[in-house]
Amino acid sequence: MPPSSSAISNGLFRRYPGNPLLSPNRWPYMINAVMNAGAALVDDATVLLCRVEDRRGLSHLTVARSSDGFSNWVVDEEPLLESGPGLLHESWGVEDPRLTRVDELDAWVIAYTSFGPGGPGLSLATTRDFRTVERLGMVRAPEDKNGALLSRRVGGDYILFHRPVTHLTARADIWLSRSKDLHSWSAPEPVMSARPGGWWDSARIGIGPPPMETSEGWLLIYHGVRQTVAGALYRAGLALLDLDDPSRVLKRCAEWVLGPSEPYELVGDVPGVVFPCGLTRPPGSDEIRLYYGAADTTIALATASLPELLAFILEHGEAE
Repeated sequence: MPPSSSAISNGLFRRYPGNPLLSPNRWPYMINAVMNAGAALVDDATVLLCRVEDRRGLSHLTVARSSDGFSNWVVDEEPLLESGPGLLHESWGVEDPRLTRVDELDAWVIAYTSFGPGGPGLSLATTRDFRTVERLGMVRAPEDKNGALLSRRVGGDYILFHRPVTHLTARADIWLSRSKDLHSWSAPEPVMSARPGGWWDSARIGIGPPPMETSEGWLLIYHGVRQTVAGALYRAGLALLDLDDPSRVLKRCAEWVLGPSEPYELVGDVPGVVFPCGLTRPPGSDEIRLYYGAADTTIALATASLPELLAFILEHGEAE
């Protein structure tokens, strides 16, 4: 008898035995928590741009580097992005970065949540070396978050995934907007919604890392939330988007593929959280590395085979 889809999906992602990779006691200055890191391959190193929460409860973004993407992380002594004078929309912190290499710009684009008195909005910045940044400013007004940019234009436009929430609907789904210049953006278009009822992703969903281009479509890893009597439970799921029309969901898997089960995912500031933000694929390799926040306290890593992921989605995913 062939294995059930549950048996297959439970083995797709393999946690790194050395988890958690980064924790507050590894930081060169006093912090409360580290989580939700964007990831990039820069020269021969892996760069994580980590959300760091200080003892005030406010967040900034700091770089950590590793030569192999697993161990011997070196953390910068100072943040790369933090709130400063004249930045009212970031005065309560900057959070949850996603990193996209855009060859056209010869730079990485950082999409991040900028938190201020108006609520959480979505801002962009660029960097060529992860030592200096150029802010592009807020591009989606509150409430909006969970932003990630595609690595190339589609139909002449940059594509930005994000999660707008309005008082009219109070829904928290995945949408996209289009832009010619990274400054002016079109009205949001729906992509994928939280499922109704008792599903694992019924309360809200949001983009994980920037979708990865593959021969079968844009590989989308997203987080889904289920509200339980013990609080919100965050897990990760899979979908595949059309290469030429990323608003079109080709396949969406019914089951979550990574959820909190280890002590570092179950115990922390927010128990029961797996929150992916970073994804890398070493050159010439079929291995992908998923970097995720665990319990809003540490950063962990899980690896998977890209061909296995795509085969699973194509066999078990359903058309939207």
